[in-house]
Amino acid sequence: MNILLWHVHGSWTTSFVHGKHRYLVPVTPDRGPYGLGRARTYPWPDKAVEVTPEELRDTDVDLVILQRPEEIDLAAEWLGRRPGRDVPAIYVEHNTPKGDVPNTRHPMADRDDLLLTHVTAFNELFWDNGGTRTTVVDHGVVPPAVEWTGELDRLAVVINEPVRRWRVTGTDLLARFAALAPLDVYGMKVDGLAAHLGLPEDRLTSHDDVP
Repeated sequence: MNILLWHVHGSWTTSFVHGKHRYLVPVTPDRGPYGLGRARTYPWPDKAVEVTPEELRDTDVDLVILQRPEEIDLAAEWLGRRPGRDVPAIYVEHNTPKGDVPNTRHPMADRDDLLLTHVTAFNELFWDNGGTRTTVVDHGVVPPAVEWTGELDRLAVVINEPVRRWRVTGTDLLARFAALAPLDVYGMKVDGLAAHLGLPEDRLTSHDDVP
C-alpha cells in the first residue's frame, strides 16, 4: 500500500515506517510542521519517501493517516480527494484529553468516514468519541538492540518535557515512584527534574535526550 502520513512524532513515525508498506511523507521547502519530510535524526528505511504537495496530486495513495484535524483539509487540497470519502482514512490520536475530561469531545467525534485510533485504552475511554468507530493500537517501538536484564534495582520511565507538561505526562506521580525505588527518567528536556520535584538526585536521575 501507499500510505500518506505527516512526520509529526519522530519516534512513533520511525516505528510506523518500518512496516511492510510504502510511506509517502510530505516535504516542503521550509520543512515546516506540515512538510517536515524524512527524519534526519532517526534511521528510516528507503520505503519512506518524501513527496511534495505538487507531486501528491499525481501519486497513487491507498490510505491517509491523519494526526491533526487540519490535515483533512490539507490532504484534500494536495490530493484533490477528500480523506474518508474519496480515499480511506485513519485518524491517530496520540494524546489524552486536556479539557474537562468527562465532556472533552474529540474533534473527530460523530464521523462515519474514518476510523479513530487511540494509542491507549485509557485514551479511548476518556475521550468523548461520539459515534465515530474507534480502535486501540498501542504505541510501539522498533525492537531495541539492548534488552532489559534486571541487573539494576531501579525503576525507569520515559517522558518528554516532563517539567513543562507536568500533569499531562503524570510528572506529579514521579515522587511516589521514587519513594519505592530509585528512579531513572529518560526523555527530552528532563535535566533538572529532581530539583523541580524536590527530590535528591540519587533518588531521581535524569538522562536527557539519549540517542
